Formats: sequence, C-alpha cells, structure tokens
Amino acid sequence: MEAAGEDQAGKGPLIIIGGHEDKEGERLILREVAKHAGKGRLVIATVASHQPEGYFEAYQAAFAALGVTDLAELYVQERSEAQDTEKLRIFEGATGVFFSGGDQLRISSQLGDTPVERRVREIHAAGGVIAGTSAGASAMSDTMLVKGKGQETHRIGDLHLAAGLGLVRDVIIDQHFAERGRIGRLLGAVAQNPRELGIGIDEDTAIILNGRRFEVIGSGGVYIVDGGGVTHSNIAEGAEEEALSIHDVRLHVLCHGDRFDLESRRPTMAGAQG
Repeated sequence: MEAAGEDQAGKGPLIIIGGHEDKEGERLILREVAKHAGKGRLVIATVASHQPEGYFEAYQAAFAALGVTDLAELYVQERSEAQDTEKLRIFEGATGVFFSGGDQLRISSQLGDTPVERRVREIHAAGGVIAGTSAGASAMSDTMLVKGKGQETHRIGDLHLAAGLGLVRDVIIDQHFAERGRIGRLLGAVAQNPRELGIGIDEDTAIILNGRRFEVIGSGGVYIVDGGGVTHSNIAEGAEEEALSIHDVRLHVLCHGDRFDLESRRPTMAGAQG
C-alpha cells in the first residue's frame, strides 16, 4: 500500500490492533509486526499495565515462533523513569515498538513529552513500525478515548477523552469494539469531535496505516463513524444522564482486505485497485 499525506511521508507503518490478537495460531497480525520490524530489535512497551508481569513473556514466546528473537521490554512505573538514560538504551538497534494493553492513560501520562516518547517518534520517522494493541491502540491518536460505558445507549456525561500520542491525526480509536458493545461511546466521542473519524476495531483485528490510508487484517471488523455530515446532536445542550441524539451519521463496516482513505473518508473493497 502506498503512503499518502505529507504528515506521514517517509514514516513507518502504524499497526493498530483491537486487542486479543492471536498469539498461538497463525498469528496473522503479529506476523505483520514481525515483517515490518525485520532484523532489528522490537521493543515491547508494557507501560499501559499497572501489573506488567507476564505480558513480555507472552509476546516473547509469540514473536520467537515468528523468528523475532531480539526483543526488549520497556516498563515505566513512574514518569521520572522516562528521563533515564538506561531506559533509552533499550531502544538501541530498535526498528519497532509494540505497545501492549492495559490503561491508555498510563501511556500518555507516563511517556508524553519525555525522551522515551521522542525516541519512539524517531524510530517511526526513520521508517520503523509502531504497533499497539487494546490500550496501545487507543493511545495512537491525538484525541484519545479513555473511558465510557459499553453495552448501552450513550449518556452525554459518560465519556472521558484525553490527549494521546498523536501518531495519527484526526481520528479517535476504540478497541475490543463489537465484543464490548462500544458503538454508543464511539458515537458520543464523534458527537463531541465531528471533525475526527471514529475508528472501532474488533478483537484479533488490526488496521495497517501507511500515510493516510489503511488496510484491515484479521478475523473481525473495523467500524468507521463519520460525523462530517451530522445535522443535529444534543451533545452540548443535553443533561449528563440524557441519551445521545445524533442525526445523519455515516457508518462504514470493513473486514479483512478492505481499505480506507482518511483524506477522502472513503472505503475501498478488498481486491479493488487504488
């Protein structure tokens, strides 16, 4: 897939995963991460977890089966550690960074505007792959969805947004999407920020973003909520417990092989040219 958009020119791909990616079978998504990391070091950033024990070992085993043996774990308990030269040495020879799951607010609050974050951006700018699953997926965008109930109609006051890492602009990313019934909260996020596209990614599903275009891989779906044509919402006037009302929302549902252009806001079917 060709890169498009000056903001991503020369940068490596982003692999944004909805969580619970296959680690023992075909490993389709992790195989893509391994392919783009190549022979360099892959840093597994377990920063999102409050209790990271076991995360690194699980990925170490999964990636070893794919031929990736130079892995290193990055964990930051306190923000001050992200200033530590010892932490920066972890990135020596790195051609990829993989953010695991947990709490996306830990990623942004512990790493934002630190030497570690700048090193991640340098790797990306040099063509390295940056991947994130679950919380690591949500943290990729400039506006990050932090909290909000699933499995029910969205209530106006029930949403928490924060600044993410900003590796991809003009989108809001949610994960574990169909499995946790999160369409309501993504609609709420888009109602607050109709300039931004909402992207909901199912488990064992990912988007591979090159430039401003992405391709879907995996066993589930990717949902695109486009609020650009919205004619009405009650997000500003409604009470906190009031149900969301929003009219003329456009929804796309994509599956493996489908592509999407963030600039034109248009999908392309699997197998189609362009």
